[in-house]
Amino acid sequence: MSARRKAASRLAVIGAGQLGETLIRGLLDSGERKPDSIVVTAAHSERVKDLEKRLGVRGAKSNREAARDAEVVLLCVKPQQALPVMQEIGPSLRPDQLLISAASSVSTSILERHLAKEVPVVRAMPNTPVLVRRGMTALARGRHATPAHLDRARAIFGATGRTLEVDERHLDAVTGLSASGPAFIYIVIESLADGGVKMGLPRQVALELAAQTVLGAGAMVLETGEHPALLKDAVTTPSGTTIDGILELEDGGLRVALIKAVVRATRRAGERAHQRFGDWVK
Repeated sequence: MSARRKAASRLAVIGAGQLGETLIRGLLDSGERKPDSIVVTAAHSERVKDLEKRLGVRGAKSNREAARDAEVVLLCVKPQQALPVMQEIGPSLRPDQLLISAASSVSTSILERHLAKEVPVVRAMPNTPVLVRRGMTALARGRHATPAHLDRARAIFGATGRTLEVDERHLDAVTGLSASGPAFIYIVIESLADGGVKMGLPRQVALELAAQTVLGAGAMVLETGEHPALLKDAVTTPSGTTIDGILELEDGGLRVALIKAVVRATRRAGERAHQRFGDWVK
């Protein structure tokens, strides 16, 4: 393979923090990428050296240097850092490259305004379970991205969980549901465990039972393809224990509370984008 072709196959991870490292690990462990095909940058040089030592990837002195010869440029910076980074690398990116952004609240149109050419852009909204490779990542294409570009993004985020494509206008709702959702479910797990402790179970036993129950219930929905209501009915026998528990949940307003949580988180995602980038989205 020529040096030029080898360079062109690189993945540049701009802002290789916790998410960036998780994605790199997933790609390396799955065999999707080799360490020497990945170049990284970070806010501190010590972080870059640490990743070079532990993962075998290569560090770059600047974001522009990292992006220059990369086939795919993965933006993993915080939202407030996205525009300064785009001002640095945007003018030099080319149409034969792909920019994937995991910076929340930063739309593809905002990113595209910082590009001198018609560079394909894919926006990604992962959630924190990607850290244990059980994540959910929604992907949205910009104006110049094709299904083939989306497939490249799927290959990266698919190494850490499930992916799906959505229209970008739905990404605030994705944020409210799957990005904020783990926090809501942690409260559910904690509450189930507290109930077990109330009834005499040791704390760690109750916590393991609760967490695995939630994990298993989610797997049942995904793997059977059945509607949650049907799966619920299969557990709910006449005059049994489950129906009594469901009655308490309905009386306590759990269903409405969770719906309201997603609605409020979705609205907040939109408000946050407007506060940060209002001048860009008018």
